Amino acid sequence: MKLARWLMGALMLAVLLLLGLLSVWAPDKPVALLTARWAPPPSRFVALRGMQVHLRDEGPRTDSVPIVLVHGTSASLHTWDGWAESMRGARRVIRFDLPGFGLTGPSPDNDYSLNAYTRVTLQLLDSLGVRRFAIAGNSLGGEVAWHVAVAAPDRVAALILVDAVGYPIVSQKVPIGFRMARTEGLAWLFTRILPRSVVESSVRSVYGDPSRVTDSLVTRYFELTLREGNRASLPRRFAQSSNGADSARIATLHVPTLIMWGGRDGLIPPDHAGRFARDIAGSRIELFPELGHVPHEEDPVRTAAAARAFLACLSCPPGR
Repeated sequence: MKLARWLMGALMLAVLLLLGLLSVWAPDKPVALLTARWAPPPSRFVALRGMQVHLRDEGPRTDSVPIVLVHGTSASLHTWDGWAESMRGARRVIRFDLPGFGLTGPSPDNDYSLNAYTRVTLQLLDSLGVRRFAIAGNSLGGEVAWHVAVAAPDRVAALILVDAVGYPIVSQKVPIGFRMARTEGLAWLFTRILPRSVVESSVRSVYGDPSRVTDSLVTRYFELTLREGNRASLPRRFAQSSNGADSARIATLHVPTLIMWGGRDGLIPPDHAGRFARDIAGSRIELFPELGHVPHEEDPVRTAAAARAFLACLSCPPGR
């Protein structure tokens, strides 16, 4: 009788564990299933280096110096929706999903180095016939942006760094999704199990005011993370990151630069803004004290206004 009760208890426990596993089981989704929702017009896909790069190219083609927007880790071109809406009436605005993220998906050669991202950015712009441009980037995207400016200084008219990676980082707050992807043993689990709550917690952690995080925003991050191959790419991206190894190259930049930072950024401390400003001669800082690591997404109205003013004044007379 005791054995029967023990077996029944064990069976019930197994059923509960299985139900718990099924509740967080999150298999990859083919890009075709995600395209209808996340790539309506003006989205399009450009064949490049064995990938179909998800791209949006909006605004007047007469703009001689388009603005290129580069997102950060585990984000997508949608993070710039507010900036694109604010700028595309007067400027040509180009944004795309980096390899390993969004709808572009994984790199065929699993190369997620800064050199690879720099090549992809420049080759994509070549395919669009864009020779000279301004470039803005957030976090990893900021690191890509300044690497592009180092690699092709004759092509970059202006640089906007939004809570950018550049120097060795000691984070006060790391999104739980990033911690899972960086932890040996959990990375495999991360590619198969993903509670939506983990994504929500990760997004909330990079906002200065977590109450600004909406359900639709979490849904976007969650669904694009499930794009086939993206979760397997993330540990590779972290393994190939340099954590400030190229920081000496920042001082070689000689391009008009705006440095934006959220004062509540716990991932890349705000004092990194000052380090960029000291290394890039003539640069200026715009600090948003109440915003977090993604100020362009958290408050696109104010941050886009600052970016527009900076770009408009590139041709201003001295003193303005």
